[in-house]
Formats: sequence, C-alpha cells, structure tokens
Amino acid sequence: MNAATQDLIYLVAAVLFIVGLKGLTHPRTAVRGNLFGALGMLLAAVTTLFVAGLSFVYIIVGVVIGAMIGVVLAVKIQMTAMPQLVALFNGFGGGASVLVAGAYLYLRLSRGETLTHADSIATAASGLIGAVTLSGSLVAFGKLQELNFVRDIRFPGQQVANLLLTLICLALGGLLVFYPDHANLIYWIMAFLGLALGILLVISIGGADMPVVIALLNSYSGLAAAATGFVLSNNVLIVSGSLVGASGLILTRIMCVAMNRSLGAVLFGTLAPSGSSASADEVYTNVKSTSADEAAMLLEVSSRVVIIPGYGMAVAQAQHAVRDLTNLLTKRGIEVEFGIHPVAGRMPGHMNVLLAEADIPYERLKEMDQINTTLETADVAIVLGANDVVNPVARTDPNSPIAGMPIIDVDKARTVIVIKRSLSPGFAKIPNPLFAADNALMLFGDGRQAIVDITKALQEG
Repeated sequence: MNAATQDLIYLVAAVLFIVGLKGLTHPRTAVRGNLFGALGMLLAAVTTLFVAGLSFVYIIVGVVIGAMIGVVLAVKIQMTAMPQLVALFNGFGGGASVLVAGAYLYLRLSRGETLTHADSIATAASGLIGAVTLSGSLVAFGKLQELNFVRDIRFPGQQVANLLLTLICLALGGLLVFYPDHANLIYWIMAFLGLALGILLVISIGGADMPVVIALLNSYSGLAAAATGFVLSNNVLIVSGSLVGASGLILTRIMCVAMNRSLGAVLFGTLAPSGSSASADEVYTNVKSTSADEAAMLLEVSSRVVIIPGYGMAVAQAQHAVRDLTNLLTKRGIEVEFGIHPVAGRMPGHMNVLLAEADIPYERLKEMDQINTTLETADVAIVLGANDVVNPVARTDPNSPIAGMPIIDVDKARTVIVIKRSLSPGFAKIPNPLFAADNALMLFGDGRQAIVDITKALQEG
C-alpha cells in the first residue's frame, strides 16, 4: 500500500470519527454514530497493520483475547458499574501510551538513531500524560467502586506538593529532550513520578465530583493518544486522539459549570471545599413518611408531574418501571417530564442512557436550567434515588462541600415524594434537609418496587 492510499484511508477514517461524534450528540442518532466511529477505527487499525508489515499471528491472538474480555464485560457489567468501566478504559488508554512511547524510545536508541527535539517532546508528553491518566483512572475506579482502601486523602501543603511534582515531571521531560544519551532512564523516572502525580491529583477529590474527573481523565487519555501519534508519525492516531482530547475538555467544562467549579480546581484536585455542616440528627427532625397508596392518590389528582432520577434509580434498575408509570399517567392526561441534572449518577449522561434504554421519549427529558423555570408549577415532584443534586444546602450553606453547586430546585414543587431506601447521604456525605421539608414525603424502599407499587395502586384506584 503506497503512502497516498494510506493517507486517503486515514482521511476517510477521520471523517467517520467526526460524523460518529456528531451522531452521539442525540439519542436518536447515537447508535448510528457509534457504528460510524467503530467503522472508522476498523479502517484505521487494519490499514496501520498492513502498512507496518507486522506478524499477524500475535495480532490475531491479541484480538481474540481482547474480544473475549470485551464480550464478558459487555454481558456481565451492570449499568451501575458503567462509570467504573469507563474509568478503566481511560486508564488502559493512558497505560498503552506509556508503553508504546517507552518501547519506541528504547528501539530508536538501541539502533543508534538520533531523536529530533520534536520526537523527544512527543515521547515525553505521551509518557507523562499517559502515566497520570493511568494512575488517576485507577484511583477514580477505586472511588467509584467504593473500595475501602481508596479514600479521600488530604494533607497540609498537598497542592504545593502536586505543583512541585508537576514541575519536576516537566523538568525531566526537558532533560529527556536535551540529554538523549540517558533518555531511557529519564523517561521511566518521569513516568514513575507521573504515576504518583496522577494518584495525588485524584485521591483528594470527593466521590460527588467523579463525573468531572471521569470527563477530564477521558480528555487526558485522548491527549496521550495524540502525543503517541506524533511519536509514531501516525496521522489517524493524532486526529482521533485530538478529537477525544477536545471533546473530553468540552465535556469537562460543561461538568464544571454544572457543579460551579473552576477548571483549575479540577486540574489540581481541589474540588471539595472544606467546612462543617449540620448533623443528620439536627436535619432530620421532621421527616414524614408515606406509602405507595398515598403517593398514587397525590398523582391521581395532579396535572403535572416531574421525575428527578439519580443514582438510586440505576442501582434499583427502576427505569422500566418508571416508563410504565409515565405511560399510565400520560394516558390519564397528566403531563410527565424528567429533570436531568448534568452530574446525576456517576458519569455524564448516566440518567439519559438509562431512560433511553427504557424507551422514554427524549422530549420528556429536560435539562436542569429548563426544568427549574417550571418546577413551581409541578403538582408532584418524584425524586428517585437522587440526593446531592437536589440538596438545598448548595444554595444556603457556604460551608457545605457542595456549596454553590447548581441543583434542581425540586423543593419548589407543591409536593415532593422522595423514594429512597433510607436517609443515608449521597456521595458528598452530608444530610439533605429536603427530606424533612414541609412539602416533602419520604417513601422508603427499593426504587423499582416503590414505582411498581405506585403504578399498581393507580391501576386499582
């Protein structure tokens, strides 16, 4: 295959990547967009293998093993664990960049070849960004998986230590460029310190901020891949990595705005403000419980209902039961809408994916800013497993870990029904005064079963 043909195929693959990303912006075109992206990657991978002239025995073995792992994950993974899987994918991408850049550096130097400054800079960038992505993603995975040994760790001078470690890594990258005779040693020292930097950057970030972290790490993995593309002089890898990096940064910005955080705070792991908040005993002095029958009576006389889903809906796999309740209310002439917070769940778009899986019309899904303007006219608001994204202390308590974070103003609805197993806190680990508000009723139990019971009560009423 000549260079012109190769570049033409790479161009087609790049166009498919862009069309695929465009398709992923809307649920109706998401499947088609995903197929376009997959086709583009297939073209790019096959073309690269033919051009490189590699032994296909090892490639086929690797593809078979990888496919088997992918099939097992696709079948076994639950939607509630999808954020953890995304974090692992980000980490694997970063780890691959570290290994590829390191292997490239070793082979070039072992052959006695001279590296240009451009090659050295690309290699250093690939190794450093990849190492930070790998360790940071593993820490994010541990936090999302709620592993006991991965906790929010903060110590005095932590941000200074992060900054110093960043400067040391950058200095080592500079040494790699100007002292190629010791490049292998310098590279791996830099990569090791990059791993430490990734851990320190993410270890202090609270679980409530993980959606932002996942988006940022996804961007890091793309930037590492783009740098690796420069290392290997592979145009399609540069393009695909740049697309992932840019889209990840855009998504990070959206998440930052949704949580009222600055990008600088994300980069240096300072997402969670400190301060004391009221205890659960002080907050939950006036909690009123309700039953499925009473909830059904409230819904029956309503004209507008707003449902605010959260991670609890994902845990309970309640999206299909919610669809059945929505269809029943709609048939009775009751308007039903969904208020979607940008960081509800554990990753961007988590709730949108779950509701789309249940075939709930996308037009019913309203973004936070849009639903907040009309919540005062809602007769009933159902909070299904959400916590921090509907916590009023974000507006009222400047010492709260979620202070200033935009929330869905569900407390402004005429009646609020909160469906939760208990009064346990969300990722921010703080109580929610909404649960004890005068217009709020708590329906304790499994989210799916509670919705099923409400639907059954409506049908029998």
